[in-house]
Amino acid sequence: MRHLLSPLDFSTEELDELMDLAADIEKRPDTYAHVCAGKKLATLFYEPSTRTRLSFESAMLSLGGSVLGFSSAASSSAAKGESVSDTIRMISCYSDICAMRHPKEGSALVAASKSSIPVINAGDGGHQHPTQTLTDLMTIRSLKGRLKDMTVGLCGDLKFGRTVHSLIHALVRYEGIKFILISPAELKIPDYIRESVLNANHVEYEEVTDLEAAMPHLDILYMTRVQRERFFNEEEYIRMKDCYILDNAKMALGKEDMLVLHPLPRVNEISVEVDDDPRAAYFRQVQYGVYVRMALIMTLLEVKRPC
Repeated sequence: MRHLLSPLDFSTEELDELMDLAADIEKRPDTYAHVCAGKKLATLFYEPSTRTRLSFESAMLSLGGSVLGFSSAASSSAAKGESVSDTIRMISCYSDICAMRHPKEGSALVAASKSSIPVINAGDGGHQHPTQTLTDLMTIRSLKGRLKDMTVGLCGDLKFGRTVHSLIHALVRYEGIKFILISPAELKIPDYIRESVLNANHVEYEEVTDLEAAMPHLDILYMTRVQRERFFNEEEYIRMKDCYILDNAKMALGKEDMLVLHPLPRVNEISVEVDDDPRAAYFRQVQYGVYVRMALIMTLLEVKRPC
């Protein structure tokens, strides 16, 4: 039995196989419509989510399986004080696989250690978000045709952004990747990412504050929102929330084949005028997220690929 707690739980070869399966699902969705018939996915979401939770549910339903779970801690026995360990033991009796989001770092690891079914980390605090990373990799590979030899700009909240941390972990394993890390000083990437991931893997990177100056150099621009829920001080959030806003004027500085990604939800860090630019890939990214989660569910449940 395998879990997915971090993007590093799969080798690059296994990621290629997973994305190949997701690409086949995209081409032949009807072929996969019943491969998980009789299987149940439990979605344990202790904090709010729209895209991730519904993407998992859509993925399982599209495979012919069924879904149960809760969408907030308040609607679960966590409100009565039940531990994650006890919840996952109970859920293991009801379902075949579990996707869990929790505000506390390391919660998915705790759940996996007590679970008798595969656990998928759907986000644990500011730590990791591996299925978003699979979505990001799938989007880049599908639209750019490769996962190497690129300059990737990560912009916005790089301190608390778990999607950014997971994506850095994943991309450092590919050749020729350079990062331009664009953020205010208060939201720079954590020291452990800088030292244990970037420096330890001898990856080229720059830390800058100017988005406009970085635009002409980027193959991928990954925008993130400043996350209100990660701030303890409302005044600090208000001061930081509009530090970067991508609009058509800034897009004009970018390469013709640059892609703009965003894990969503956006607030105002990408102007709606950018939505019509063919380089805006964030809504296509959502669709790729369903395909890659379908492939992941099949892989962890060891469901055979149909002919």
